[in-house]
Amino acid sequence: MKIAIFIDGAYLDKIAEPEFGVRIDYEKISKELSLGKELLRTYYYHCEPYQSNPPTPEESERFSRAQRFFSMLTKLPRFEVRLGKLQCISGEFRQKGVDTLLSIDMVNLAASGKISDAVLLAGDSDYIPAIKVIKDHGVNITLFHSKNRGSYHSALWDICDERFPIDLGLIEKIKRKPVSSA
Repeated sequence: MKIAIFIDGAYLDKIAEPEFGVRIDYEKISKELSLGKELLRTYYYHCEPYQSNPPTPEESERFSRAQRFFSMLTKLPRFEVRLGKLQCISGEFRQKGVDTLLSIDMVNLAASGKISDAVLLAGDSDYIPAIKVIKDHGVNITLFHSKNRGSYHSALWDICDERFPIDLGLIEKIKRKPVSSA
């Protein structure tokens, strides 16, 4: 059987640069998180940046950079990008649909028997119902989370079969190497 990796992009953004000061090599993270098992696919979930109507020049540039990034990810082997919507609600930006997309993909792959293992890189308790379902289908779930205790929900940690903090050892294996300016 195969393993599938599910990455909450906003959660990874919150960890990689602020905690470790690095940018991630997504091909490397896919290899490392597959835990030596045959990879079905790595799923990456995020939102395109918010744009007002009409967008400001800064919003347009941020949107263009995000589109280039998502396009680059789709070109990686066995990588799938799923995008929710970013909404501005009462002056606060919120992702909509990301948790649902991830949960649906996890449950569909487990129910169809396409995976025996799943890796989740996230911290949100909204994934708990989907995790319960995939475990009922016999899928083992491994959580990769921030080493910062306040950045993941304890109930999410509790329900997963295995748990690993994202530490300096893993970061060294998955960080993007700086481009030399020779």
